[in-house]
Formats: sequence, structure tokens, C-alpha cells
Amino acid sequence: MMKRMAIFVLLLLAIPALAQDKKPTTLREVLLAELKSTHGAEEWFVPANIAVKGLTAEQASWTDGKGNHSVGQLAYHLVFWNRRNLQVLKGEQPEKFSGNNDETFDKFDSKAWNETVRQLDSVMNELEKWVETADEAKLKENAQVFTHISTHNAYHIGQIIYVRKEQGSWDPRNGVR
Repeated sequence: MMKRMAIFVLLLLAIPALAQDKKPTTLREVLLAELKSTHGAEEWFVPANIAVKGLTAEQASWTDGKGNHSVGQLAYHLVFWNRRNLQVLKGEQPEKFSGNNDETFDKFDSKAWNETVRQLDSVMNELEKWVETADEAKLKENAQVFTHISTHNAYHIGQIIYVRKEQGSWDPRNGVR
């Protein structure tokens, strides 16, 4: 099962090279395109906004019973790390963190599912705005941070879709048949 997931994620990451029409030409454009492709742009693979769309709190809490994360846990994890990276980029003190990555999944509360979805969209919008407005020096200094953010987002979005397919809540018309 994990081997199939790894192949799935690799395929998701390879598709962009074949599908993009307008090629970004500046560092800002490249980083922005990466962020948007994992946020809301329906281009190479399913973005986060589509991956979590239409789920109830109950569906977001579902697990396969084998120790894998729920969609809600995965979304919460993305909110946590994207927000933390944004705080650092803005020069703010990140919220306290024990260093236990399990907490970034396990603090998901199904009662806050709609808020988690809203926060995911919001923090991804804020990351895009940071890239749009940063000066060139800051952009170059933090370029690798954004490549990691985008890759991390794509990885977990792939997991979200996989969980939804396993659950039976994925509509293949949204992508990934």
C-alpha cells in the first residue's frame, strides 16, 4: 500500500513538466506557480482546495483503521506547517512547538473541520501574497523554503485523495480517476 502511494505521489510530481502551457520565467513566477498548483489552480494535479472540498466533518475524521491519518489530520498538519513557515518568513515568533510531529496531526478536532478548511485556504493565500510582495533578496534567500513547502503540500494532498478514494468519498470528476 505504501509502495502504491509513493508511486502515486511521484506521478503527481512528474505531471507538471508535461502539462504547463505558459512557462514561468522568473524566480517569483516559479515559486508562485508551485504554490498555486498545490492551492487552488486546477492544472497538473488536484490542488488542496479541491482535495478537501465537500467533505463533512465525519468524513474528514474517517481512518482506515490501520494507523493511517484521516483527511482532517492531514489538512490540520498542512495548516500547522504552512502557518509556522509563514510566521518565520514574516519574522514573527512561531507558536510553541514540542518538536513532536505527531502533534501536528493529532490535534485535529472534527468539530473544527470547516475552520481547518478555511485556515488551509487562508494560509496558502498568505504564502502566495508573501511571494508576490517580497523583494528579490528575500525571495532568493527563501526560495528553497518554498520548494519544500510546495513539495510537502503536494505529498499530503496526494495522501488526502488516496484516503478519500479508500473511503469512497472521492468524485473522480474532480481529477485523479
